[in-house]
This record gives sequence, structure tokens and C-alpha cells, in this order.
Amino acid sequence: MSKSVLISGASIAGPSLAYWLARYGYDVTVVERAEAIRPGGQAVDFRGEVHMRVLEKMGVLDEIRRRQTHGGALDLIDAEGRTRVALPDSFTGGDVEIHRGDLAELLYELTRDSARYVFGDSIASMTETADGVHVTFERGAPRTFDLVVGADGLHSNVRRLAFGDEARFVRDSGYHVAIFEAPNRLGIGTGKLYSEVGRGVSVYPTRGGTGANVMCVFADDELEPHRRDQEAQKRALAEKFAGMGWHAGALMRDMWDAPYFYCDSISIVRMDAWTKGRVALLGDAGYGATCGGMGTGLAVVCAYVLAGELAAADGDHRAAFPAYEERVKKFTTACQRVAGGVGPFFAPKNERALRRRTTVYRLLTAGPFIKLLNKLTTQAATAIKLREYPEPRRAPHTV
Repeated sequence: MSKSVLISGASIAGPSLAYWLARYGYDVTVVERAEAIRPGGQAVDFRGEVHMRVLEKMGVLDEIRRRQTHGGALDLIDAEGRTRVALPDSFTGGDVEIHRGDLAELLYELTRDSARYVFGDSIASMTETADGVHVTFERGAPRTFDLVVGADGLHSNVRRLAFGDEARFVRDSGYHVAIFEAPNRLGIGTGKLYSEVGRGVSVYPTRGGTGANVMCVFADDELEPHRRDQEAQKRALAEKFAGMGWHAGALMRDMWDAPYFYCDSISIVRMDAWTKGRVALLGDAGYGATCGGMGTGLAVVCAYVLAGELAAADGDHRAAFPAYEERVKKFTTACQRVAGGVGPFFAPKNERALRRRTTVYRLLTAGPFIKLLNKLTTQAATAIKLREYPEPRRAPHTV
């Protein structure tokens, strides 16, 4: 039976898997490049009975509800701030919504006593042997583990080392997204989305209305992401949103002093397989999208499945890994299909598409069509039938 597992990534997928593996009796190490749990980020949501059931099994649903954002509806507005379409909170925030940083902190609190966390380090190399995976680190001493799991996001280091360069797997959509925190100088009480051709900016109230989460989406096939240079990212974003209507200019000024800032291409990971030998990928590393694909719920549910299949196979990864891939394949495909519409929704590429978006969502939010809209937002999140796995041996840590 495999007992020692190295998980790369301490955001959502990694700690979720650590929770289940530790309860099944595994010796779990989580390595994270950042110096601590990353704060900030956009609100993430859970929706549908599959998400809720796994959160209940983990014992975190009540705490998520306590920390939820209460983000409310999203108004599609014009340049004068007038509402053209009001999207219900069930569309934008699911059954429960929480800031990504708050969720990451919660999951860390849940697992820090049962898993070993190593911050400020990263995997440098992996060599599979007959008995395990020999891992060297950028800072720490080498170790050998029975299994390695890459839960390290869209630009996964584990995927690069085990499967090859990310250019083979990451498909850009032609859109980019930037997210940052700002003061709520506009005094908004519900989310607002203002779009022009090729660019859109949304603002949600946070922290009891004192703060705002700003999300900027823009079309660009050529922009260099500058992933290691936030100042270059901010300059590119300011240039893309120069001259935009509504209050975009004021929001861009707040961007320069934002306590949290993230920018990347909107991309989707396409792979034929998420396991290779003793290495597996989980969440965004294997089948994620930058945004809009319900990646948080996907990661939490798939962590439950991966750990459960290992438990059901008594630790034999040769049986567990194929079963994991088979069980989540339909689920991941459905969620990625939703992610493909994020860029065109926020920033349609021409005037006709912009008008069509407004018309379509006005119809979907009218009368009987609201039920169809709610169904569309939960179909992908429930596209999996959960299996009951062996009862974990250890009592869960509570938060």
C-alpha cells in the first residue's frame, strides 16, 4: 500500500486532497512555492447537491456559510450606471459563495495538524523508481515518496516535469483576466458589470461593503502575460482600459496600490490523461480553466474522488488512478464547457455580440426562463454521481 504522498500546491485542491488522504492514514506533505497561504482573490462559489454533499462530508459547509460573501446579484449596466439586465445571485454566486483566500485559509486550518506543510519551496526534479518517486527540491533536502500529486494550478510545475511543456496542454482563449482588491469608493451594494467591445470590468462589494473585488476581462491574442512581473502586468492593464467609460478610470488608479493583484490569460487545460506512473494531476493542473469553469467545486469534488479511489484500491495507484480518471472525465468536460463562455460574456468582441449578450440574458431572466438559467448554471456542477468510499479511519479536525 502506498503511504507517503507529496502534494504540490496549497490553494484549494491540494489541502482538500490532504484532508482526505490524512484521514485514510497517509503520510501527507504539501509543498507550496509561496511563503504562506495566499490571501485575496475573487469570490468562488459552490452550487448543486454534489458540491454541497462533499463539503458536508468534510465538515466545512457551516464554516463556509459563516464566511460567505453574500455577493448578491450582478447588474449588467451601461456607461451611465443604469441597469440593463439584473442577473440573480443564484447565477453569480451559486448556493454559497466565499472569497478564495478565505477558503484557502479555512482548508489550511482544517489540515495543518494532519499534514506537513512546507512553504517557500518547490519541486525541482522527479525521478520515478520501482519503489517510489525520488524528488529534489529548490531548497529542501531530497526525499522519496510513494506518490506525487500536482495540485499546483494552471501553470503546474508537476505537469511540466511529468508530462511535458505546458504549451502542449494549455489552450489560450484569446482573452485575459485581471483581478484586484480596491476600496469601495463607488459605494455599490451589488455586483456591477460594464462592458465595451473587447473589454469588461465588474465590481463586487466585499468586507461588509467597505472593499471591492474588481475583475477586468479583455480580448488580446498577443499580450505577454509577464507572470513574474506584476508591475508590467499593471502597465499592460492600464493601457488596455485607458479611456473606458463608467468608472473604469478610477478603478485603474486604485489598481496600483491594490493589496492583491492577479493577471493571466484565460486558458483551458486539455489532456488525454491526468496520471502517469506514480504521478497524478488534480484540479486546474489537469483539467482546469483560469476562471468560469467552477474550478473550486471541481477541485474539491475530484479530491474526494482521487482519495476515495486510492482507499478503495488499498493504496494501489495502478488501480486507483485509472478509476479516478474514468469517474471524473464527464464531470471535468462539462465544467470546462462552461468556462469557454467567460471571455465573450464579459467582453464581446464586436457591437453585435455585445447587443446579443444583453438581449439573451434579458430573456433568460424574464418570467419562466429564470428556471432555465438556474438549470444551466447547475448542470455542469452535478455532472457526476458520487461513489461512497471506505469510511476514513481518523476523526476529522474541525475548524
